[in-house]
Amino acid sequence: MLFTLLSTYRKSAIATSLFSTLLFSQSASALLWSDNAIGWRYSNDFAEPYKNNSDGSRTDITKHIFSFTHSSGYAYGTNFLNVDFLQSSEEKYGGFGSDQNETGTQEAYVVYRNNLDIGKVFKKDLSSKGIRGYSLTAGFDWNTKNDSYSSKKQMFVVGPTINFDVPGFLSFSTLAFFESNKPKGIDSRYSYDPTVAFQLTWGMPIAKTPLSFEGYALWIDSKGKNEFGGKTAPEINIDAMVMYDLSSLWGKNDKTLRVGFEYQYWHNKFGNPSRGNAGATAHTPMVRVDYHF
Repeated sequence: MLFTLLSTYRKSAIATSLFSTLLFSQSASALLWSDNAIGWRYSNDFAEPYKNNSDGSRTDITKHIFSFTHSSGYAYGTNFLNVDFLQSSEEKYGGFGSDQNETGTQEAYVVYRNNLDIGKVFKKDLSSKGIRGYSLTAGFDWNTKNDSYSSKKQMFVVGPTINFDVPGFLSFSTLAFFESNKPKGIDSRYSYDPTVAFQLTWGMPIAKTPLSFEGYALWIDSKGKNEFGGKTAPEINIDAMVMYDLSSLWGKNDKTLRVGFEYQYWHNKFGNPSRGNAGATAHTPMVRVDYHF
């Protein structure tokens, strides 16, 4: 029944996501606030599904990640855009069981989310004890990567969000994911089963210090069979960071230059089962720097 319901709303989700994108472009000239940042992340402890050593252990992969992030607010809600460019070290061929090495890969991954504040739309105060308000979240993910799998992911996202009344922000979303891909080895774009996800997102100051605690925790249900007929698995992706604001040392505005430590736990990455596939689970500590303007 859930699958049928999600299938019914697939076109609505796509339309809502496209509407959100249009709303973002039209509201760009009427933003109430905005923040842009460029960033760099680094670790030599990344992992990728099906990229394992000959003894079955995961291959440790070094990545430099360069990012551009935009967040803003307008009369009826907020926008969030993140573009990551990922440069990897040599990776195992992966995907088809070969031990052939590649000479490093490049990937681009784009995330856009629009949060439409229900209270602002209907001009009603929906706040209550501990809750700041409610919103409709919609957006998309898109990626491309030049490894042997050659991912060309497209995913539309829609669902309700609860915004909690805390210093900074804390939100909980129940989302429907509509994902497709067209990697090497298939003739046409493949659509996975629509699936449900739960996401907790936060960004909070740590007492009265230049430190902040930020991140997200995401659980995604399995999405049926993959494009090659194999089973997918429920996915857990937790990404948390502690950032230190260096701005005051140079007399700059708040959050101009930040450095910190980030940790990501990603189990059954992209829905790939970890059993017999060590690379599908990553425990990745990272250093992170971002500059805001």
